[in-house]
Amino acid sequence: MENTKKALSSIPLLKTKAGPRDVDLWPQRLKEEYQSLIQYVQNNKAADNDWFRLESNKEGTKWFGKCWVFQNQLKYEFDIEFDIPVTFPSTAPEIALPELDGKTAKMYRGGKICLSDHFKPLWARNVPKFGISHALALGLGPWLAVEIPDLISKGVIQYKEKE
Repeated sequence: MENTKKALSSIPLLKTKAGPRDVDLWPQRLKEEYQSLIQYVQNNKAADNDWFRLESNKEGTKWFGKCWVFQNQLKYEFDIEFDIPVTFPSTAPEIALPELDGKTAKMYRGGKICLSDHFKPLWARNVPKFGISHALALGLGPWLAVEIPDLISKGVIQYKEKE
């Protein structure tokens, strides 16, 4: 919990309340999102906690990349993807790990990770300050930390050698 608070406090908060349909303000919001993500990645690298790569389409509405977890000195890597909802930032993005679809109860159709109980109320209280970095730090990161070791221990996920 203390690590999460420390990581969270070092992620820049966002100011612009704009979603993809807001033609005038979306470019500013997108710039803030990129600045926040860059800072978050730099912080993670400095803390030897580098765990994802992310990029977007030109419009900043579709995001994709990789995230990974180390377990027993093995790197388990997964594709990550999400769309920015039209009601963003009032609505958080639904982060998906498609290859894990159907492998855990804490996931919705399409591999979208379940964040409803704890994350969504927190997000709602922090609109428009929270962005993609916060969704990763408070949503995907903790989800991976709990779910992946459990799935590995149950044999649901097998380690794959790099080709």
